[in-house]
Amino acid sequence: MAMSATELEAYILKAFPDAQIKIDDLAGDGDHYACSIVSEAFRDVPRVRQHQLVYNALEGHMGGKLHALALRTSAP
Repeated sequence: MAMSATELEAYILKAFPDAQIKIDDLAGDGDHYACSIVSEAFRDVPRVRQHQLVYNALEGHMGGKLHALALRTSAP
């Protein structure tokens, strides 16, 4: 059971409506992604906290439907 890039993007946009998102399927299996997210919500927020916010946006699917997610987060 994998998560599509479209589904991943929907979860991120739900939490960060202004986000500019780039998603790459690293293994072609819908289970390993690299994701770049640019959102005003990350301004002045430490990188570890930014990543925690993204994981929270995935509503518990990290480690289940989604096995690996390499994140790059930043503010515009």
